[in-house]
Parts: sequence; C-alpha cells; structure tokens
Amino acid sequence: MNSKYKVIKFKEDKFEKIDDLISIEEPLEISIKYKNQNKWITSSLSITMRTPGHDEDLVRGFLFNEQIIQNLNEIENIESIGEKVGKYKIQNKILITLNNSKNINISKIKKDFLTNSSCGVCGKSSLDALEIIKKEKTFKTEPKLTKKIIIKSPSILRQNQSEFSKTGGIHASGLFSSNGKLISLREDVGRHNALDKMIGNALDKNQIDPKNQFITCSGRLNFELVQKVLITNIGLMIGVGAPTSLAIDLANRFDMTLIGFVKEDSFNIYTNNQKVIVN
Repeated sequence: MNSKYKVIKFKEDKFEKIDDLISIEEPLEISIKYKNQNKWITSSLSITMRTPGHDEDLVRGFLFNEQIIQNLNEIENIESIGEKVGKYKIQNKILITLNNSKNINISKIKKDFLTNSSCGVCGKSSLDALEIIKKEKTFKTEPKLTKKIIIKSPSILRQNQSEFSKTGGIHASGLFSSNGKLISLREDVGRHNALDKMIGNALDKNQIDPKNQFITCSGRLNFELVQKVLITNIGLMIGVGAPTSLAIDLANRFDMTLIGFVKEDSFNIYTNNQKVIVN
C-alpha cells in the first residue's frame, strides 16, 4: 500500500520536483478475546506499526511466534474492528478470539511479550528465556543449500516484491524450498511485521517444512528475527545485511545456519556451515 508524495530530488548536480511513491505506515492495535471463568474478557495486547494489508497473516504469525498460541486451531476468529480512520480510511484495530483461554494469564503474556520483544536488550537472559519455550534444536545438517541458491535468493525476493520496486522503502521476508523456489512472501515497513505476516500465511496454508526450507529477509538480522524463525523450527536463515552479535549467539545455541551480507558474488556464514554445499 503506497501513496504519492511531492519530493525534491537531487541528481546530476540539479534539483527537481517529482512525485514519489511512499509506503504507507499505520498503527495496528492487536487485542485478544478469551474466556475466564465463563466470562468473556477483551484485552489489548500490543500496538505495532505496519503496512496495511494482510493483517490477519500478521496476527497469526505474531501470536504463534510469541507462543501465545501453539497452533492456529486455537484461533476461533479474527476480525478488523472500529471505524475507518485517518487519511487513508483504514481500520487500525484487530480482534482475535481464542478458544484455548482456559490457561491464559494475560499479565504473564504481556510480561513475556515485553521480554521477548526487547531485541536482546536483556542479553543472556533473553537467550535463557527462549530455551524455556523451545527445547529442541534445528536440524543440524539439513536442508543443504548450494552457493548459487544462497546468492540468488535475495534477488528472487526483490523481483517478487510488489511494493519495494515502487517505493524502495519496505522490507520483505520469503519462505524458500531448498531448491530455491519461492513459496511465500510478505512485505511490510517493519522487518518483524514482514516476517510475522509471511510465517502467518505459511502456517495458514500448512506450508512449513523445516527439513527442506529456508527463510530470506531483507535488511540485517537481529535477535528477534532469529527467534521468530526458530519457533517454526526452520534452521537456515539468510539476510541481505549483517546479523547482530546476539542473533549469532542465539543461532549457535540452536544449530541454525545464519548467512548474511549476501552479494552477487559473496556471502558470510556466521554459524553452522554444515548446511552449505561448499564444492
């Protein structure tokens, strides 16, 4: 979703006024509805900045990645609510009705969400906290990727983006098979939202197959992005930019292969090179 803005562009030693397409960013308030002692309770969970569109995929991936739900069957209903507001007349509230509410502790969920979404600020405690909800490591030697597939995946991602070519200001995450075929792609101004949307879409279509898949993201890779991918059990992640130190530490703990700085003729393997075919 984008809109035209008047821009002054400097190029070839001169200024000119042009119309530029800019990606729309709007807040989305996420609320959950659940039963407590036969009484329905609605509670606001989070507000995230996102590119409007595929909001249902976003909240599916968000709830799963934060382990508020363990599978999509626990979602009874998703609905956009409230008035259409702002310049673009968009509904910026979404309500998810859960049917697993017997054991929901909303105070604990909010506390854990703040911890898990801290992007590694709390350091080692974040790594330890993740091991409480995720015990198993990823497949240590699968999938196997060739150098050609690794190098091509970011360009395949860009070629299939509908918004980036128009605005240049939006992120994408793509789910690929080990032979380099693009399975699912989602975009957003927020890297984390793009990944949540893509995972939510893949879960909804029952497309996740960790032994034979990898994920490629635009931009750099941080703790939270790696954490979200690990929850799916996919153990190979590629980023156009560099990973953070905590992202590398987290990937190492779970045998994930983390690849960054992918260019036309080069890339860096930061963890577990056993999934890369070197010959």
